[in-house]
Amino acid sequence: MATEKSAVFIIFGGSGDLAHRKLYPALYRLFKAGMLKDHFAVIGTARRPWSNEYFRQTVITSLEDFDDDKRMMENFAMHFYYQSHDVNDSDHYIALKQLASKLDDRFDTEHNRVYYMAIAPRFFGTVAAHIKSEGLKTDGYNRLVIEKPFGRDLNSACDLNDALSKAFTEEEIYRIDHYLGKKMVQEIPNLRKKNPKFDEILNNKYVSNIQVTLGESLGVEDRGGYYETAGALRDMVQNHIMQILGVVAMDEPDVMDAKSIHDIKEKLFASLKDLTPDEVSKKFVRGQYDTDEMGKLNPYRKEDKVEEDSNIETFAAGKIEFDNERWSNVPFYVRSGKRMPKKSSRIDIVFNEKVADLGIRANTIVTLFIEPDEGSSILINGIDYREVKQNLIKYPEDPEIFDNAREAYESLIIDILAGDKANFTLWEELKSTWKYIDVIRKQWDEESPKFPNYLSNTMGPDTADTLLEKDGNSWIWN
Repeated sequence: MATEKSAVFIIFGGSGDLAHRKLYPALYRLFKAGMLKDHFAVIGTARRPWSNEYFRQTVITSLEDFDDDKRMMENFAMHFYYQSHDVNDSDHYIALKQLASKLDDRFDTEHNRVYYMAIAPRFFGTVAAHIKSEGLKTDGYNRLVIEKPFGRDLNSACDLNDALSKAFTEEEIYRIDHYLGKKMVQEIPNLRKKNPKFDEILNNKYVSNIQVTLGESLGVEDRGGYYETAGALRDMVQNHIMQILGVVAMDEPDVMDAKSIHDIKEKLFASLKDLTPDEVSKKFVRGQYDTDEMGKLNPYRKEDKVEEDSNIETFAAGKIEFDNERWSNVPFYVRSGKRMPKKSSRIDIVFNEKVADLGIRANTIVTLFIEPDEGSSILINGIDYREVKQNLIKYPEDPEIFDNAREAYESLIIDILAGDKANFTLWEELKSTWKYIDVIRKQWDEESPKFPNYLSNTMGPDTADTLLEKDGNSWIWN
Protein backbone atom coordinates (compact mmCIF):
# COMPACT_ATOMS: atom_id res chain seq x y z
CA MET A 1 0.00 0.00 0.00
CA ALA A 2 1.46 3.34 -1.05
CA THR A 3 2.13 5.92 1.65
CA GLU A 4 0.02 9.01 1.05
CA LYS A 5 1.92 12.25 0.42
CA SER A 6 0.81 15.83 1.01
CA ALA A 7 1.65 18.83 -1.21
CA VAL A 8 0.34 21.70 -3.29
CA PHE A 9 1.75 21.46 -6.83
CA ILE A 10 2.04 24.81 -8.62
CA ILE A 11 2.62 24.07 -12.30
CA PHE A 12 3.84 27.06 -14.29
CA GLY A 13 2.73 26.29 -17.83
CA GLY A 14 -0.23 24.27 -16.60
CA SER A 15 -2.11 24.67 -19.89
CA GLY A 16 0.76 23.33 -21.99
CA ASP A 17 1.66 20.13 -23.78
CA LEU A 18 4.17 18.80 -21.25
CA ALA A 19 1.70 19.16 -18.39
CA HIS A 20 -1.14 17.41 -20.21
CA ARG A 21 0.96 14.76 -21.94
CA LYS A 22 3.25 13.78 -19.07
CA LEU A 23 2.58 15.43 -15.71
CA TYR A 24 -1.17 14.97 -15.30
CA PRO A 25 -1.14 11.29 -16.34
CA ALA A 26 1.78 10.69 -13.92
CA LEU A 27 -0.07 12.43 -11.06
CA TYR A 28 -3.20 10.45 -11.90
CA ARG A 29 -1.35 7.14 -11.63
CA LEU A 30 -0.12 8.21 -8.19
CA PHE A 31 -3.71 9.10 -7.30
CA LYS A 32 -4.93 5.66 -8.33
CA ALA A 33 -2.10 4.05 -6.37
CA GLY A 34 -3.03 5.99 -3.22
CA MET A 35 0.18 8.00 -2.97
CA LEU A 36 -1.90 11.09 -3.70
CA LYS A 37 -5.34 10.90 -2.19
CA ASP A 38 -6.98 13.50 0.04
CA HIS A 39 -4.14 15.88 0.92
CA PHE A 40 -2.96 17.33 -2.35
CA ALA A 41 -3.94 20.06 -4.80
CA VAL A 42 -2.68 21.20 -8.18
CA ILE A 43 -2.67 24.82 -9.35
CA GLY A 44 -2.15 25.27 -13.07
CA THR A 45 -0.97 28.68 -14.22
CA ALA A 46 -0.68 30.13 -17.71
CA ARG A 47 -1.69 33.24 -19.64
CA ARG A 48 -4.91 31.72 -20.98
CA PRO A 49 -8.08 32.97 -19.23
CA TRP A 50 -9.42 29.56 -18.24
CA SER A 51 -11.90 28.75 -15.48
CA ASN A 52 -11.38 25.97 -12.94
CA GLU A 53 -14.11 23.95 -14.67
CA TYR A 54 -12.55 24.27 -18.12
CA PHE A 55 -9.09 23.42 -16.77
CA ARG A 56 -10.43 20.32 -15.03
CA GLN A 57 -12.03 19.15 -18.25
CA THR A 58 -8.70 19.48 -20.11
CA VAL A 59 -7.10 17.39 -17.38
CA ILE A 60 -9.75 14.67 -17.73
CA THR A 61 -9.33 14.71 -21.51
CA SER A 62 -5.57 14.20 -21.09
CA LEU A 63 -6.28 11.01 -19.12
CA GLU A 64 -8.78 9.36 -21.45
CA ASP A 65 -6.10 7.45 -23.35
CA PHE A 66 -4.95 5.86 -20.07
CA ASP A 67 -8.20 5.06 -18.29
CA ASP A 68 -11.97 4.85 -18.72
CA ASP A 69 -12.93 5.22 -15.04
CA LYS A 70 -14.90 8.44 -15.39
CA ARG A 71 -15.68 8.78 -11.68
CA MET A 72 -12.05 8.28 -10.67
CA MET A 73 -10.89 10.89 -13.18
CA GLU A 74 -13.51 13.39 -12.00
CA ASN A 75 -12.53 12.88 -8.35
CA PHE A 76 -8.91 13.44 -9.31
CA ALA A 77 -9.72 16.59 -11.30
CA MET A 78 -11.54 18.14 -8.33
CA HIS A 79 -8.09 18.69 -6.79
CA PHE A 80 -7.16 20.99 -9.72
CA TYR A 81 -7.43 24.79 -9.77
CA TYR A 82 -6.46 27.33 -12.37
CA GLN A 83 -5.08 30.84 -12.24
CA SER A 84 -4.44 33.03 -15.25
CA HIS A 85 -0.90 34.25 -14.74
CA ASP A 86 1.65 36.69 -16.12
CA VAL A 87 5.11 35.60 -14.97
CA ASN A 88 6.25 39.25 -14.80
CA ASP A 89 3.31 40.55 -12.72
CA SER A 90 3.95 40.64 -8.97
CA ASP A 91 0.21 40.92 -8.24
CA HIS A 92 -0.36 37.56 -9.90
CA TYR A 93 2.10 35.92 -7.51
CA ILE A 94 0.33 37.49 -4.55
CA ALA A 95 -2.96 36.04 -5.83
CA LEU A 96 -1.20 32.69 -6.35
CA LYS A 97 0.08 32.79 -2.78
CA GLN A 98 -3.44 33.43 -1.47
CA LEU A 99 -4.92 30.57 -3.50
CA ALA A 100 -2.18 28.15 -2.40
CA SER A 101 -2.77 29.13 1.23
CA LYS A 102 -6.49 28.41 0.89
CA LEU A 103 -5.75 25.02 -0.63
CA ASP A 104 -3.30 24.29 2.20
CA ASP A 105 -6.19 24.67 4.62
CA ARG A 106 -8.76 22.91 2.44
CA PHE A 107 -6.66 19.83 1.75
CA ASP A 108 -4.40 19.88 4.83
CA THR A 109 -1.21 19.71 2.77
CA GLU A 110 1.19 20.53 5.64
CA HIS A 111 2.35 23.66 3.71
CA ASN A 112 4.43 21.52 1.33
CA ARG A 113 5.07 23.04 -2.08
CA VAL A 114 6.26 21.64 -5.42
CA TYR A 115 6.91 24.42 -7.96
CA TYR A 116 7.10 22.85 -11.43
CA MET A 117 8.60 24.84 -14.32
CA ALA A 118 6.77 23.50 -17.40
CA ILE A 119 7.50 26.76 -19.22
CA ALA A 120 10.11 28.21 -21.56
CA PRO A 121 13.57 28.24 -19.91
CA ARG A 122 13.90 32.02 -20.33
CA PHE A 123 11.28 32.42 -17.58
CA PHE A 124 12.89 30.11 -14.98
CA GLY A 125 14.86 32.84 -13.24
CA THR A 126 11.98 35.34 -13.32
CA VAL A 127 9.53 32.91 -11.73
CA ALA A 128 12.02 31.81 -9.06
CA ALA A 129 12.76 35.43 -8.13
CA HIS A 130 9.04 36.24 -7.75
CA ILE A 131 8.41 33.11 -5.69
CA LYS A 132 10.91 34.47 -3.20
CA SER A 133 10.08 38.19 -3.35
CA GLU A 134 6.31 37.63 -3.06
CA GLY A 135 6.78 35.19 -0.19
CA LEU A 136 5.34 32.02 -1.72
CA LYS A 137 7.81 29.76 0.08
CA THR A 138 6.34 28.22 3.23
CA ASP A 139 7.45 26.56 6.44
CA GLY A 140 6.83 23.15 4.87
CA TYR A 141 9.18 21.89 2.18
CA ASN A 142 9.71 23.92 -1.00
CA ARG A 143 10.94 22.02 -4.07
CA LEU A 144 11.63 23.64 -7.44
CA VAL A 145 11.47 21.30 -10.44
CA ILE A 146 13.34 22.38 -13.58
CA GLU A 147 12.93 20.84 -17.02
CA LYS A 148 15.72 20.87 -19.60
CA PRO A 149 17.35 22.67 -21.25
CA PHE A 150 19.35 24.07 -18.34
CA GLY A 151 21.19 26.71 -20.31
CA ARG A 152 22.59 26.70 -23.85
CA ASP A 153 26.24 26.58 -22.81
CA LEU A 154 28.31 26.82 -19.65
CA ASN A 155 27.97 30.61 -19.31
CA SER A 156 24.18 30.66 -19.67
CA ALA A 157 23.87 27.65 -17.37
CA CYS A 158 25.94 29.49 -14.75
CA ASP A 159 23.74 32.57 -15.12
CA LEU A 160 20.58 30.49 -14.69
CA ASN A 161 21.97 28.63 -11.70
CA ASP A 162 22.99 31.91 -10.05
CA ALA A 163 19.46 33.27 -10.57
CA LEU A 164 17.81 30.17 -9.11
CA SER A 165 20.23 30.04 -6.20
CA LYS A 166 19.06 33.44 -5.00
CA ALA A 167 15.63 31.95 -4.30
CA PHE A 168 16.26 28.23 -3.70
CA THR A 169 19.08 26.19 -2.21
CA GLU A 170 20.72 23.42 -4.22
CA GLU A 171 18.93 20.92 -1.96
CA GLU A 172 15.60 22.40 -3.05
CA ILE A 173 16.29 22.33 -6.82
CA TYR A 174 15.30 19.19 -8.76
CA ARG A 175 16.67 19.19 -12.33
CA ILE A 176 14.71 16.58 -14.23
CA ASP A 177 16.22 14.31 -16.83
CA HIS A 178 13.47 11.86 -17.67
CA TYR A 179 15.96 9.19 -18.76
CA LEU A 180 16.98 8.93 -15.10
CA GLY A 181 13.37 7.98 -14.39
CA LYS A 182 13.39 5.04 -16.79
CA LYS A 183 13.28 1.66 -15.14
CA MET A 184 16.34 0.08 -16.74
CA VAL A 185 18.54 3.12 -16.04
CA GLN A 186 17.43 3.10 -12.41
CA GLU A 187 18.09 -0.63 -12.13
CA ILE A 188 21.69 -0.53 -13.38
CA PRO A 189 23.20 0.17 -9.90
CA ASN A 190 21.06 -2.63 -8.41
CA LEU A 191 22.02 -4.96 -11.25
CA ARG A 192 25.68 -4.34 -10.50
CA LYS A 193 25.21 -4.77 -6.75
CA LYS A 194 23.32 -8.07 -7.14
CA ASN A 195 25.81 -9.43 -9.66
CA PRO A 196 29.31 -8.98 -8.19
CA LYS A 197 31.00 -10.67 -11.14
CA PHE A 198 29.33 -8.27 -13.55
CA ASP A 199 30.49 -5.30 -11.50
CA GLU A 200 33.96 -6.82 -11.16
CA ILE A 201 34.54 -6.75 -14.91
CA LEU A 202 33.17 -3.24 -15.50
CA ASN A 203 36.60 -1.63 -15.87
CA ASN A 204 39.42 -1.06 -18.33
CA LYS A 205 40.94 -4.49 -17.78
CA TYR A 206 37.97 -6.33 -19.23
CA VAL A 207 35.91 -3.78 -21.20
CA SER A 208 36.76 -3.11 -24.83
CA ASN A 209 34.23 -0.31 -25.28
CA ILE A 210 30.78 0.85 -24.20
CA GLN A 211 28.16 2.14 -26.62
CA VAL A 212 25.09 4.26 -25.86
CA THR A 213 22.53 4.76 -28.61
CA LEU A 214 19.42 6.93 -28.34
CA GLY A 215 17.80 6.45 -31.73
CA GLU A 216 14.53 8.01 -32.82
CA SER A 217 12.48 7.03 -35.87
CA LEU A 218 10.62 10.36 -36.07
CA GLY A 219 11.89 13.64 -37.44
CA VAL A 220 11.57 16.93 -35.59
CA GLU A 221 7.78 16.95 -36.21
CA ASP A 222 6.40 20.23 -34.76
CA ARG A 223 9.60 21.04 -32.84
CA GLY A 224 11.53 22.62 -35.70
CA GLY A 225 11.68 26.00 -33.99
CA TYR A 226 13.13 24.45 -30.83
CA TYR A 227 15.55 22.25 -32.72
CA GLU A 228 16.94 25.21 -34.63
CA THR A 229 18.18 26.57 -31.28
CA ALA A 230 19.24 23.23 -29.80
CA GLY A 231 20.39 20.49 -32.17
CA ALA A 232 21.17 16.91 -31.22
CA LEU A 233 24.33 17.78 -29.29
CA ARG A 234 22.56 20.03 -26.80
CA ASP A 235 19.20 18.26 -26.90
CA MET A 236 20.41 14.69 -26.36
CA VAL A 237 24.15 14.34 -25.71
CA GLN A 238 24.72 17.03 -23.08
CA ASN A 239 22.00 15.75 -20.76
CA HIS A 240 20.43 12.35 -21.53
CA ILE A 241 23.51 10.56 -22.84
CA MET A 242 25.84 12.07 -20.26
CA GLN A 243 23.54 11.06 -17.42
CA ILE A 244 23.27 7.50 -18.74
CA LEU A 245 27.07 7.37 -18.91
CA GLY A 246 27.14 8.57 -15.31
CA VAL A 247 25.01 5.63 -14.16
CA VAL A 248 26.96 3.06 -16.19
CA ALA A 249 30.48 4.32 -15.49
CA MET A 250 30.30 5.46 -11.87
CA ASP A 251 32.03 3.48 -9.13
CA GLU A 252 29.68 1.59 -6.85
CA PRO A 253 28.93 3.75 -3.78
CA ASP A 254 29.32 2.26 -0.32
CA VAL A 255 25.80 3.41 0.49
CA MET A 256 23.05 3.71 -2.13
CA ASP A 257 21.83 7.14 -1.10
CA ALA A 258 21.61 10.39 -3.04
CA LYS A 259 24.66 12.05 -1.48
CA SER A 260 26.96 9.07 -2.05
CA ILE A 261 25.75 8.60 -5.63
CA HIS A 262 26.25 12.26 -6.51
CA ASP A 263 29.66 12.46 -4.85
CA ILE A 264 30.80 9.65 -7.13
CA LYS A 265 29.11 11.08 -10.24
CA GLU A 266 30.66 14.47 -9.61
CA LYS A 267 34.14 12.90 -9.55
CA LEU A 268 33.35 10.90 -12.69
CA PHE A 269 32.24 13.92 -14.73
CA ALA A 270 35.17 15.94 -13.44
CA SER A 271 37.40 13.23 -14.95
CA LEU A 272 36.05 13.70 -18.50
CA LYS A 273 39.14 13.76 -20.69
CA ASP A 274 39.58 17.28 -22.03
CA LEU A 275 39.06 17.87 -25.72
CA THR A 276 41.12 20.23 -27.81
CA PRO A 277 39.48 21.91 -30.83
CA ASP A 278 41.64 19.76 -33.15
CA GLU A 279 40.37 16.58 -31.47
CA VAL A 280 36.73 17.44 -32.07
CA SER A 281 36.86 16.52 -35.77
CA LYS A 282 38.56 13.22 -34.91
CA LYS A 283 36.25 12.19 -32.08
CA PHE A 284 32.85 13.69 -32.95
CA VAL A 285 30.70 13.65 -36.06
CA ARG A 286 27.35 15.20 -36.92
CA GLY A 287 24.63 14.72 -39.47
CA GLN A 288 21.37 16.11 -40.76
CA TYR A 289 18.64 13.98 -42.28
CA ASP A 290 17.62 14.17 -45.91
CA THR A 291 14.50 12.66 -47.44
CA ASP A 292 14.16 8.87 -47.48
CA GLU A 293 15.14 6.50 -50.30
CA MET A 294 11.69 6.87 -51.91
CA GLY A 295 11.68 10.66 -51.62
CA LYS A 296 8.49 10.69 -49.55
CA LEU A 297 9.67 12.22 -46.28
CA ASN A 298 10.67 15.83 -45.74
CA PRO A 299 14.36 16.52 -45.32
CA TYR A 300 15.11 18.53 -42.18
CA ARG A 301 15.57 21.73 -44.17
CA LYS A 302 11.97 21.44 -45.44
CA GLU A 303 10.45 21.00 -41.98
CA ASP A 304 8.22 23.68 -40.47
CA LYS A 305 10.11 26.57 -38.79
CA VAL A 306 13.48 25.34 -40.10
CA GLU A 307 15.84 27.52 -42.14
CA GLU A 308 16.36 26.40 -45.74
CA ASP A 309 20.14 26.44 -45.30
CA SER A 310 20.16 25.24 -41.67
CA ASN A 311 23.40 23.75 -40.35
CA ILE A 312 21.75 22.33 -37.21
CA GLU A 313 22.58 18.69 -36.62
CA THR A 314 19.83 16.07 -36.19
CA PHE A 315 22.44 13.38 -35.49
CA ALA A 316 25.51 13.45 -33.29
CA ALA A 317 28.01 10.73 -32.46
CA GLY A 318 31.24 10.77 -30.55
CA LYS A 319 33.97 9.05 -28.62
CA ILE A 320 34.01 10.10 -24.97
CA GLU A 321 36.83 9.15 -22.60
CA PHE A 322 37.40 9.42 -18.87
CA ASP A 323 40.79 10.04 -17.33
CA ASN A 324 40.49 7.94 -14.18
CA GLU A 325 41.76 4.65 -12.82
CA ARG A 326 38.69 2.61 -13.73
CA TRP A 327 38.08 3.75 -17.31
CA SER A 328 41.35 5.11 -18.69
CA ASN A 329 41.75 4.09 -22.37
CA VAL A 330 38.18 2.72 -22.68
CA PRO A 331 36.18 4.51 -25.40
CA PHE A 332 32.54 5.33 -24.69
CA TYR A 333 30.91 5.63 -28.11
CA VAL A 334 27.67 7.60 -28.07
CA ARG A 335 25.16 8.54 -30.73
CA SER A 336 21.72 10.03 -31.03
CA GLY A 337 19.79 10.76 -34.16
CA LYS A 338 16.41 11.42 -35.66
CA ARG A 339 14.90 9.49 -38.58
CA MET A 340 16.81 6.32 -37.77
CA PRO A 341 15.17 3.01 -38.84
CA LYS A 342 13.37 2.57 -35.52
CA LYS A 343 13.17 3.97 -32.01
CA SER A 344 15.68 2.28 -29.76
CA SER A 345 17.57 3.38 -26.66
CA ARG A 346 20.19 0.88 -25.56
CA ILE A 347 23.53 0.37 -23.86
CA ASP A 348 25.96 -2.15 -25.38
CA ILE A 349 28.86 -3.20 -23.16
CA VAL A 350 31.56 -4.94 -25.20
CA PHE A 351 34.03 -7.02 -23.19
CA ASN A 352 37.44 -8.14 -24.42
CA GLU A 353 39.08 -11.56 -24.53
CA LYS A 354 40.46 -11.27 -20.98
CA VAL A 355 37.07 -12.09 -19.44
CA ALA A 356 37.79 -15.68 -20.43
CA ASP A 357 40.18 -15.77 -17.46
CA LEU A 358 37.10 -15.46 -15.23
CA GLY A 359 35.22 -18.28 -16.92
CA ILE A 360 33.18 -15.96 -19.14
CA ARG A 361 33.05 -16.33 -22.90
CA ALA A 362 35.63 -14.05 -24.55
CA ASN A 363 34.35 -10.92 -26.29
CA THR A 364 30.99 -11.11 -24.54
CA ILE A 365 28.46 -8.36 -25.33
CA VAL A 366 25.87 -7.33 -22.74
CA THR A 367 22.99 -5.21 -24.05
CA LEU A 368 20.68 -3.28 -21.74
CA PHE A 369 17.48 -2.01 -23.39
CA ILE A 370 16.11 1.30 -22.11
CA GLU A 371 13.25 1.69 -24.58
CA PRO A 372 10.91 1.01 -26.31
CA ASP A 373 10.83 -2.28 -24.38
CA GLU A 374 11.74 -0.28 -21.31
CA GLY A 375 13.45 -2.28 -18.61
CA SER A 376 12.33 -5.61 -20.01
CA SER A 377 15.37 -7.02 -21.77
CA ILE A 378 19.00 -7.81 -21.13
CA LEU A 379 20.85 -9.69 -23.84
CA ILE A 380 24.16 -11.50 -23.59
CA ASN A 381 25.60 -12.09 -27.05
CA GLY A 382 22.13 -11.53 -28.46
CA ILE A 383 20.39 -14.08 -26.24
CA ASP A 384 17.95 -13.26 -23.44
CA TYR A 385 20.10 -13.49 -20.33
CA ARG A 386 17.57 -15.66 -18.52
CA GLU A 387 18.55 -18.41 -20.96
CA VAL A 388 22.30 -17.86 -20.92
CA LYS A 389 24.09 -20.66 -19.05
CA GLN A 390 27.03 -18.63 -17.82
CA ASN A 391 27.56 -17.06 -14.44
CA LEU A 392 27.69 -13.42 -15.46
CA ILE A 393 24.27 -11.97 -14.71
CA LYS A 394 21.75 -13.75 -12.54
CA TYR A 395 18.08 -13.37 -13.28
CA PRO A 396 16.47 -11.36 -10.46
CA GLU A 397 14.51 -13.35 -7.89
CA ASP A 398 11.69 -10.86 -8.28
CA PRO A 399 10.33 -11.33 -11.82
CA GLU A 400 8.77 -7.86 -11.68
CA ILE A 401 12.12 -6.11 -11.13
CA PHE A 402 11.97 -4.80 -14.69
CA ASP A 403 8.23 -4.20 -14.67
CA ASN A 404 7.36 -1.55 -17.25
CA ALA A 405 4.22 -0.33 -15.46
CA ARG A 406 5.78 2.80 -13.94
CA GLU A 407 6.42 5.61 -16.40
CA ALA A 408 9.51 7.81 -16.00
CA TYR A 409 7.69 10.96 -14.86
CA GLU A 410 5.66 8.99 -12.34
CA SER A 411 8.85 7.57 -10.87
CA LEU A 412 10.53 10.99 -10.69
CA ILE A 413 7.51 12.66 -9.06
CA ILE A 414 7.58 9.93 -6.41
CA ASP A 415 11.22 10.87 -5.74
CA ILE A 416 10.34 14.59 -5.56
CA LEU A 417 7.63 13.92 -3.00
CA ALA A 418 10.04 11.75 -1.00
CA GLY A 419 12.83 14.35 -1.18
CA ASP A 420 15.15 11.81 -2.85
CA LYS A 421 17.55 13.47 -5.31
CA ALA A 422 19.41 10.33 -6.40
CA ASN A 423 17.80 10.40 -9.86
CA PHE A 424 18.21 14.11 -10.52
CA THR A 425 21.10 16.16 -11.85
CA LEU A 426 23.19 18.32 -9.53
CA TRP A 427 24.83 21.56 -10.54
CA GLU A 428 28.46 20.42 -10.28
CA GLU A 429 27.75 17.53 -12.67
CA LEU A 430 26.08 19.87 -15.16
CA LYS A 431 28.99 22.28 -14.97
CA SER A 432 31.44 19.55 -16.00
CA THR A 433 29.31 18.26 -18.87
CA TRP A 434 28.67 21.77 -20.25
CA LYS A 435 32.38 22.55 -20.13
CA TYR A 436 33.03 19.42 -22.20
CA ILE A 437 30.19 20.00 -24.70
CA ASP A 438 31.10 23.67 -25.21
CA VAL A 439 34.38 22.70 -26.89
CA ILE A 440 32.48 20.62 -29.47
CA ARG A 441 29.78 23.19 -30.04
CA LYS A 442 32.26 26.05 -30.51
CA GLN A 443 34.28 24.09 -33.05
CA TRP A 444 31.19 23.01 -34.97
CA ASP A 445 29.88 26.58 -35.07
CA GLU A 446 33.10 27.67 -36.79
CA GLU A 447 32.73 25.10 -39.59
CA SER A 448 30.27 24.66 -42.47
CA PRO A 449 29.12 21.03 -42.67
CA LYS A 450 28.00 19.39 -45.91
CA PHE A 451 24.35 18.89 -45.00
CA PRO A 452 22.15 16.93 -45.49
CA ASN A 453 24.40 13.88 -45.21
CA TYR A 454 22.20 10.90 -44.34
CA LEU A 455 18.96 9.52 -45.70
CA SER A 456 15.94 9.18 -43.44
CA ASN A 457 15.39 5.62 -42.17
CA THR A 458 19.13 4.89 -42.09
CA MET A 459 21.65 4.62 -39.26
CA GLY A 460 23.07 8.11 -39.79
CA PRO A 461 26.06 9.40 -41.77
CA ASP A 462 28.86 7.04 -42.82
CA THR A 463 31.29 9.04 -40.68
CA ALA A 464 29.60 7.57 -37.58
CA ASP A 465 30.78 4.10 -38.65
CA THR A 466 34.24 5.38 -39.54
CA LEU A 467 34.56 6.85 -36.05
CA LEU A 468 34.62 3.33 -34.58
CA GLU A 469 36.39 1.60 -37.46
CA LYS A 470 39.47 3.77 -36.84
CA ASP A 471 39.77 2.00 -33.46
CA GLY A 472 39.05 -1.45 -34.90
CA ASN A 473 35.52 -1.43 -33.48
CA SER A 474 31.98 -1.29 -34.87
CA TRP A 475 28.50 -0.40 -33.68
CA ILE A 476 26.69 -3.37 -32.15
CA TRP A 477 23.28 -2.09 -33.23
CA ASN A 478 23.66 -1.57 -36.96
